[in-house]
Order: sequence, then C-alpha cells, then structure tokens
Amino acid sequence: MLTIKDCLALCDLSEEEIDAIAEHEHLPEMIAAELGNYLIHTPDGAPRIRRMIVDDIAQARAADDAAHMAKLVAVLRHFIENHAEAMNRSG
Repeated sequence: MLTIKDCLALCDLSEEEIDAIAEHEHLPEMIAAELGNYLIHTPDGAPRIRRMIVDDIAQARAADDAAHMAKLVAVLRHFIENHAEAMNRSG
C-alpha cells in the first residue's frame, strides 16, 4: 500500500504545493497529490495550479491571516521557480 510520503515522492510537486491544492479544492492530501500530479502533466495544468495558489492567498488575505498568506506566497514563488510554464495565460 502506498503512503502519502510515497505519493509525494512520485509527484512533481512539493508537499506545500499539494497542501495548497488540497486547501483550494477541499480535498484530502492523498487525493490532492493525485490531482496535482495529473494536472502538472497536462498542458494547462501548471497555470491552473498557480491560480489555485493565488486564490488561496486571496482567501488568507480576506481572513486577515498574514502568517498563512506569507507561507502561500513562498509556495507560489517556489512553484513558479520550478514550473515556468505556470506563467502561461491559461488557468
């Protein structure tokens, strides 16, 4: 049986990026890892994931949660640094 650590190791996303997808889509981490791994391998997936993280940042800002917002901004920076295709117009 695969554990969440196994799935994260097989995924092209960081644990924090998966957590942002889980937060945005209201999914358990394991399902978010599957979704993220699928999306990152599709032509419009990286921009869609970027949009999810940006939406999470907006939610944290609206909730006046500066610490969570700062964490998500760091996640977004890391994601863009590792997935330049995230800056395409899609998503």
